[in-house]
Amino acid sequence: MKRLTKAEEEIMHVLWELERGYVRDILDKLPVPKPAYNTVSTIIRILEKKGFVSYLPHGKAHQYFPLITKKVYRKNYFKGFVQSYFGNSYQALTSFFSNDQDLSLSELEELRQLLDQEIEKKKKE
Repeated sequence: MKRLTKAEEEIMHVLWELERGYVRDILDKLPVPKPAYNTVSTIIRILEKKGFVSYLPHGKAHQYFPLITKKVYRKNYFKGFVQSYFGNSYQALTSFFSNDQDLSLSELEELRQLLDQEIEKKKKE
């Protein structure tokens, strides 16, 4: 899956929220300072070429919708992130969070609880 630029991701977040929308709908949801209408339209066409977005024609206008769910994109993005920044090591990622992010005791306990739950699920499989 291709990586998105920051601007493309911003548009995708809006489309995931809206589920369907015209360029004007997307533009209305973007934070200030808002990009130009033509800029948003261009980014959407790029997203379409990358296979992230499609549209339904309504006269001269197009109603856009995501082809990729946020969950699927997040999973693929995170795999690439772990690979790029942590040498594809989830152990290094865990170490980063536990050592470098100065997590509180309660946050560490919550993480341990989540990991324990996942371990139990895997044992049952």
